[in-house]
Amino acid sequence: MSAGAAMTGLPINHSINRRTLLASTAAAVLVGLTPAHARFLSGEVPWAPGAATPPEPATPGGWLFFTPDEARAVEAIVERLIPADELSPSGKDAGCAVFIDRQLAGPYGAAERLYMKPPFATNAAPEFGPQSPLSPAQQYRAGLKALDAWCKANRSGKSFADLPPAERDTVLTAMEKGEAKFEGFGARPLFNLVLQNTMEGFFADPLYGGNRDMVGWKLIGFPGARYDYRDFIDHVTDPYPLPPVGLQGRAGWTPGR
Repeated sequence: MSAGAAMTGLPINHSINRRTLLASTAAAVLVGLTPAHARFLSGEVPWAPGAATPPEPATPGGWLFFTPDEARAVEAIVERLIPADELSPSGKDAGCAVFIDRQLAGPYGAAERLYMKPPFATNAAPEFGPQSPLSPAQQYRAGLKALDAWCKANRSGKSFADLPPAERDTVLTAMEKGEAKFEGFGARPLFNLVLQNTMEGFFADPLYGGNRDMVGWKLIGFPGARYDYRDFIDHVTDPYPLPPVGLQGRAGWTPGR
């Protein structure tokens, strides 16, 4: 007799297998968890929308993180990473620098959701994430300082923002290829960081300060946060005919705006 049978005084059933035991146990648990009093909800829900981690709209106004000189440099960079053409405005006019500034002033800039403990691998695969003891805010601060020093030493004393567009492109190409040698922070890591954040700002919800007037979404035909797409599910090859919608809706939906 097994110890369990001896303790309960139940007869042994040798035909019970593991699957039967697990199934009966699960059924017993579900029965035990059945609420004693059901509730019927009508006309409202018992929770507040966005109560967990609601997005915080970017505040209008001046710079929250960048100094004036840093802001000029970042605006000059994003303007060349996404230059204006017949399809869309530039990264600067789309608000990419504002997006980056607001992100650096918040949890992203402080690396609040990143693992920041050593050791840091020098040649880690991308899936291992950022390998730096510096938070994104610290990387920008050190990188923009290094960019300014390098430009002044190699471009007749001019800062990056003071260079003509063609020369800015030359500097950015040297950064991308790792040919520009910065002191204090790598040229290529800075280029990759700003490029990544610029793309995020160009296509993120306008709530966060970039993608002004939803220019990025209009460029690629993305509908945004529209509630219902059922009328278009069977027409995936056709252009989407409606204007995009952000998390905060559209100005045309709000009376008096």
